Amino acid sequence: MIQQLVDHVLAVIKESVKAITTESLNSIIRIINGVSALLLALLPGNAKILEGIHGWELRPTFRGPRLPRWMENGASSFNQFIYELSVDSDNSSFEYSSSGEEDSDRCECPPSPASYSSRASDAAYTKFNRHQMNWIQYILLWILLPIKFMLRIPLRLLRLSYFVVSKALHVSREKRPPHLHAYKRVQSLKEHFIHRATDRRRGVVEDLHLGIEICIESIFDVLHKTAHLVLSPSKAFGALFSLFSSHGNGVKESRNSVEDAPTEKITNYESLNTDARTCQDVITDLGYPYEAIKVITADGYIILLERIPRRDARKAVFLQHGVFDSSMGWVSNGVVGSPAFAAYDQGYDVYLGNFRGLVSREHVNKNISSRQYWKYSVNEHGTEDIPAMIEKIHQVKTAELKLSTPDTEDKIDGDQPYKLCAISHSLGGAAMIMYIVTRRIEEKSHRLSRLVLLSPAGFHDDSNIVFSAAEILLSIMAPILSRVVPAFYIPTRFFRMLVFKLARDLHNLPAVGGLVQTLMSYVVGGDSSNWVGVLGLPHYNMNDMPGVSFRVALHLAQIKRVGRFRMFNYGSASANRKAYGSPEPLDLGEHYGLIDIPVDLVAGHKDKVIRPSMVKRHYRLMKNAGLNVSYNQFEYAHLDFTFSHREELLSYVMSRLLLVDPNSKHQANQMVAKSERNKQGEASK
Repeated sequence: MIQQLVDHVLAVIKESVKAITTESLNSIIRIINGVSALLLALLPGNAKILEGIHGWELRPTFRGPRLPRWMENGASSFNQFIYELSVDSDNSSFEYSSSGEEDSDRCECPPSPASYSSRASDAAYTKFNRHQMNWIQYILLWILLPIKFMLRIPLRLLRLSYFVVSKALHVSREKRPPHLHAYKRVQSLKEHFIHRATDRRRGVVEDLHLGIEICIESIFDVLHKTAHLVLSPSKAFGALFSLFSSHGNGVKESRNSVEDAPTEKITNYESLNTDARTCQDVITDLGYPYEAIKVITADGYIILLERIPRRDARKAVFLQHGVFDSSMGWVSNGVVGSPAFAAYDQGYDVYLGNFRGLVSREHVNKNISSRQYWKYSVNEHGTEDIPAMIEKIHQVKTAELKLSTPDTEDKIDGDQPYKLCAISHSLGGAAMIMYIVTRRIEEKSHRLSRLVLLSPAGFHDDSNIVFSAAEILLSIMAPILSRVVPAFYIPTRFFRMLVFKLARDLHNLPAVGGLVQTLMSYVVGGDSSNWVGVLGLPHYNMNDMPGVSFRVALHLAQIKRVGRFRMFNYGSASANRKAYGSPEPLDLGEHYGLIDIPVDLVAGHKDKVIRPSMVKRHYRLMKNAGLNVSYNQFEYAHLDFTFSHREELLSYVMSRLLLVDPNSKHQANQMVAKSERNKQGEASK
């Protein structure tokens, strides 16, 4: 009777404490969100800024698995074949599961993108049940640890009891009616695919809720066990005696069961509940092939060239990202919204470049200091990184095409049997122009056939007051800041993890997210890109992330100050003469006439980072130099060129690439060779 009374009292107190703490935390969060909503309403121009954001809404978000944009928008015209194939496989897998066949687990094709939105709730429910069992085991571990310290139970016995209860939970989950097995297998396949393709992060607020609940459960479970020990010591000592007596046999049985258990390969994408997927994970999860190529630059930097390979293709495309970005930007919108997948679906061999500048600091010198690693400017991007990657592409493609067609000796373009086009965004566009101009000055082949520049950097004199203030500060304080701040990045794993978790909270708290979005838009002059959404992308993870060296920022400030697209100014005539052969840095804009391939320039009407007037300046200089150049403008902001699903932009970029026909000369040579063989055959007859 006393034990039941104590149990009821403890249960009531526990639930009361949980309710009070949960509601207190929710009240604090609501106050923060309300104050943010008030500030957001008072800030001028916030509605105009938020109006152009694709996928951003000031409302509570769906708490279940959040479907990515490519699942909600349907199939792209560039991926119609894959879409139709997945629809057929989805229908067949559903018929298979409903019939209850035993071999239904052989279904390997994931469902179509259009089928996910109607079954998201089912997948969320299945995922919740599985995670609920996992958290029961997790809470059990928290309960056993305090008991171990109180009663000084050996660690081996603690592990044994944890294993027995975990095994019991596992067996209870396995006991289900036989006719549901086939259906559950197909459902688990669907849930697995959705889980790998959706958001895996948990925010700081969610971690607080979960941590507080686990802490309260652990404390009251300890109090509950202690009360039982005090009120019924005979039963407690009897249970302990039975546990100690069966200790030896239990350990042996547990070891045997662990040894006999089948091993399963587990891919850990969730490090502390942050999305730690890489570009490789995104590509392979969507069913595309992948290849990673390590490239070493002439000055010893190790950079990653990633590939979606078509080894026998005679047309290739090289995509280069901009500042604070990586190759992830070209695949972040999934199958139907990403330039990389669109190009691959059109038959291209796709290469994704990555600039130097990661927190991991990959270099041939393993002991390189942080100051020495970050000692580079835009010069090194254009004269070291891009040449190394394009030469590696040339080596790979030449070797593969030679193996696939060993009897052919014709070349498509000079000394290469393929056509290579380049698509670049922002800083990548400026580096690509620098690469072509410097290679032509050095009388070396740049191996490119066409250049598509999306909002390219290079001219920045037409910019907002924040950029102007930053340019003045960097120019004046450069000698001091260069020694204190070698680069701009988040230095520790803890703070990177905190930023990613806060990014999830910004999605769950619409007013706070809108306030942050508005403030960031003010900093960049009113650009309506989805800055909050970009913060949550997987390439900004706690293990590694792209950074920007101080010299790159100083180089851009120099370009803005002089109003010309020049290479880096080393600060003295002697240093410039050593690097360029003249006391002044090389003016790239004056050498646009050396560019000998077609160039397509694309600007964004809502782009406030690199305004259309600056892209038009590139166009005028190229046009005056006699280049084959085109100019187009869309109603986009700066990040919309990579991080938003824009079918119109994809159509335009693909139309530019298709202007380069890699097989025209090859087919003509084949026809000539065929006619000659026919003539020789007729003569022999």
